[in-house]
Amino acid sequence: MDKDLLVKTANAMVAKGKGILAADESSGTIKKRFDAIGVASTEDSRRDYREMMFRTQAAMKNNISGVILYDETIWQKAKDGTPLTKLIADAGSLPGIKVDKGVKPLFGCPGEVITEGLDGLGERLVEYRALGARFAKWRAVIDIVPGSPPVPSHTAVHTNAHALARYAAICQEHDIVPIVEPEVLMDGGHDIDTCLRVTEWVLKTTFQELFYQRVMLEGIVLKPNMVISGKKAPSRAGHQEVAEKTVRVLKECVPPAVAGIAFLSGGQSDEEATIHLDLMNRMGPLPWPVTFSYGRALQHMPQKVWAGKAENVAAAQRAFAHRSHMNGLAAQGQWKQDLEKAA
Repeated sequence: MDKDLLVKTANAMVAKGKGILAADESSGTIKKRFDAIGVASTEDSRRDYREMMFRTQAAMKNNISGVILYDETIWQKAKDGTPLTKLIADAGSLPGIKVDKGVKPLFGCPGEVITEGLDGLGERLVEYRALGARFAKWRAVIDIVPGSPPVPSHTAVHTNAHALARYAAICQEHDIVPIVEPEVLMDGGHDIDTCLRVTEWVLKTTFQELFYQRVMLEGIVLKPNMVISGKKAPSRAGHQEVAEKTVRVLKECVPPAVAGIAFLSGGQSDEEATIHLDLMNRMGPLPWPVTFSYGRALQHMPQKVWAGKAENVAAAQRAFAHRSHMNGLAAQGQWKQDLEKAA
């Protein structure tokens, strides 16, 4: 393990004013998004769309520190034959790779899931590193469902935390920075305080497991959910409350040694995710850099503008550059509503 390299890479991933583009949608997920804009999801259309983003110089050089790729994408080449990982690296960004194999039912725990993919992970990391990957991502999924017994269960929280920690240890052994992503979903009707309690439980358990697996915290990036009301909640907490309660939980649960925190958007709208990130950074100084690792919240508008048409590429790139710039400002507590209107 090259500890200096891990620290250097992790610090680059959370560099000032920069965040991580999550372009690791599974084939099923990107098909749903392409269906919404009337584009057939093929290997070529997925490549063309992602190539469009990776060639957006204004975004990639100024605001995108790294790109999480899907297995298909890391092997792909641009139309001119350039490997997509080289496009990313040439733009000054770091290529990364989603290495988990998705969620499966957690036996004995109805309605809960476990993320799989530990078997053969070391061998796959050797391949991915040769292709240019410098960091990886593994997502654990924790739902909140009231009932008897309530969800999440102790079993689900601990089993997923253990898998995250094993993944992180294996990554570091191969000089690849692990993004540790324990996501408490915002899909339900729960209030913000329920999200706070579950997020605190999940984060504390995850860091306990990281300690047991001897993971070097200076060489990881945490990708948590924000503390937020469920989407179906009858009354949803305001922006300031989300920011304050998220920072409170992070300070209680995340050791200062962690290289940085890059939030997932988790179903928030584009602007909502930016506002929350900005408010949190205005509460600084914080013990760690706090930035973004957004998928849909960076891509929704560029995708809509692109609509699969070559003549729309320049406009879609402008939309991607704008959204990246807004979040780059939010990561420094410098975003302003007027900048959205100006666009």
